[in-house]
Amino acid sequence: MTLPDLGPDFDPAKELQFALQLAELASAISLPHYVNRSFNLDWKANRTEVTEADREAELAISRHVVAERPHHGLFGEEHGLVGDTDSPWRWIIDPIDGTSNFVRGIPVWASLVALTHAEHGAVVGVVSAPAMGRTWWAAKGLGAFADGRRCQVSSVASLGEAQVCVTFASGWDDLGLTNELVQLQQHAYRARGFGDFWQHMLVAEGAVDLAVDAVGLQPYDLAAVMVIVEEAGGTFTDRHGVRTFTSDTAISSNGLLHGHIAPLGA
Repeated sequence: MTLPDLGPDFDPAKELQFALQLAELASAISLPHYVNRSFNLDWKANRTEVTEADREAELAISRHVVAERPHHGLFGEEHGLVGDTDSPWRWIIDPIDGTSNFVRGIPVWASLVALTHAEHGAVVGVVSAPAMGRTWWAAKGLGAFADGRRCQVSSVASLGEAQVCVTFASGWDDLGLTNELVQLQQHAYRARGFGDFWQHMLVAEGAVDLAVDAVGLQPYDLAAVMVIVEEAGGTFTDRHGVRTFTSDTAISSNGLLHGHIAPLGA
């Protein structure tokens, strides 16, 4: 199957398989570090954790992309932009989303792999969480899948019947919006705080109906999860209600509940 608006040379199934290979490369490096606790912890300038597992996994992915997709670019959390920097095609990589969990022995972390196009945005997404034994994937027009099973968002239309997830962070305090998020939780049937990629994957699976991420996000946090949520029938925007993976905020939902929280604030 091809998507006409992306040109005849784009094969979503082929690029999806390549993305899954990239995620497997990352997992083969990061999972042994996690299981054996064999890593050193460093801190980046923004006071977030980083380990050699992050760096090694991204390096393996970038080398494979440069070798197999020489006319594509790649942007990763640890090493920035490499490959063909003028290409409209760009892989966006987070080698370990949830490094804070990774270093503490919490299995909720994942490698995020997305293929994006300069005009059409994110078109392929893979989220691989090897310590959880879970993988989610999607490509435009091919649907979303969790461990090989088709994903579909929920049909819950009432906030009072909804399961919501909110990631509270100081950024919401700085925006003066924490109280609104608290009220959202209070009006929902049940509130949880799963965080990082997992909240959005639960939306895609229909287990959670609405998820509000933290403030301060980057494209590598969002591109892959956006494809999966949308291909599962959901809605993915920033806090202003704009469909994008380049904002510093993100809200995902089954679509029916999105108006309860987006736009959020000024």
